[in-house]
Amino acid sequence: MVSLPRPPATSLLRLLFLGLSTLASPSRAQLELHVPAGLTKLKAVEGAEVVLPAWYTLQGQVSSSRPWELLTVMWFLEQEGKDLNQVLAYISGTTSSKSGVSLVYSMPSQNVSLRLQDLQEKDSGSYRCSVNVQDHQGIKRSHSSKTLELSVLVPPASPSCHLLGVPRVGTNVTLSCQSPRSKPAAQYQWERAPPSSQVFFAPVLDAIRGSLSLTNLSSPMSGVYICKAHNEVGSAQCNVTLEVSTGPGPTVVAGAVVGTLVGLGLLAGLVLLYQRRSKALEEPANDIKEDATAPRTLPWPKGSDTISKNGTLSSVTSARALRHPQGPPRPGALTPTLSLSSQVLPSPRLPRTDGAQPQPISPSPGGVSSSALSRMGAVPVMMPAQSQAGSLV
Repeated sequence: MVSLPRPPATSLLRLLFLGLSTLASPSRAQLELHVPAGLTKLKAVEGAEVVLPAWYTLQGQVSSSRPWELLTVMWFLEQEGKDLNQVLAYISGTTSSKSGVSLVYSMPSQNVSLRLQDLQEKDSGSYRCSVNVQDHQGIKRSHSSKTLELSVLVPPASPSCHLLGVPRVGTNVTLSCQSPRSKPAAQYQWERAPPSSQVFFAPVLDAIRGSLSLTNLSSPMSGVYICKAHNEVGSAQCNVTLEVSTGPGPTVVAGAVVGTLVGLGLLAGLVLLYQRRSKALEEPANDIKEDATAPRTLPWPKGSDTISKNGTLSSVTSARALRHPQGPPRPGALTPTLSLSSQVLPSPRLPRTDGAQPQPISPSPGGVSSSALSRMGAVPVMMPAQSQAGSLV
């Protein structure tokens, strides 16, 4: 007699589970929440609208005359570093939600999809849906939840273009382009506008930083350069005009500036030196020297001086030019000046009539010599000679 193999223990357990399932009450059901397969991560553009799809089912047989009652539907927003944020709640027939948030279908419904309008970047995060139901007797309840990821994308904002460097022939410049806001980060592309169209690539182009390096500039490189910032949801652009000049380089300009400053400094120094020298020359001329030697008094020759017979000094003339005893006077030396009184007598040389020699006039009465008169302050004068007949000689 051949014995049959015994069934494995796992098979017995499976049969037991099937039997119990058949004998289970048809009123029992298990809640299961569903989301579309492969759509757990959603993307939407800022300012647009998005629907987060979700629905639930009850597994097992449920009597149509005694359906399960939907208790609550709640949606939460989870963001890294922030507290859990409730955006919508349906509780026993009453719905409350934040601005721009609503359910797609009216409750009660097995479709609990969430609609978000006028999206902003701050709406990005993980959205969790939680559903609770109970039987008609209110004894048994079931709960289920699912999570969807939402990323709100932002197209690049208008970038700003700048020219770094001095665009002269032979120099190097850099064109920069940056967008202040973009999600994901923008990529940059530089090109030259017509009529000389040109597209640039690495290594002169840095698509991440948005810079374009132009080396050894020449006049034909002048033109309009366009930068385009783009990501998967949009693009924006700006442009910059490059004008390559052939003027003097920075070294020449710096030299001219330095030369001008040096010239102005020298001119100012010369003016100050001239003013100081003029002032130094004026000061000694205005000084009064107390210990200076008085000018020498030149002696008057006795042979050329005559005094009137009545002892009155009337005029002064000189028979011959005064000569310095040691030679001609030095430049700047004082020269005696003849002063005339109110009665000035000319001393012309008259022709002689009798050939008589002029007689010298004796000293003034009283026997006062001419040197004594000089010490007394008298002024020597020359009087014309007079003949015996009384005429001037």
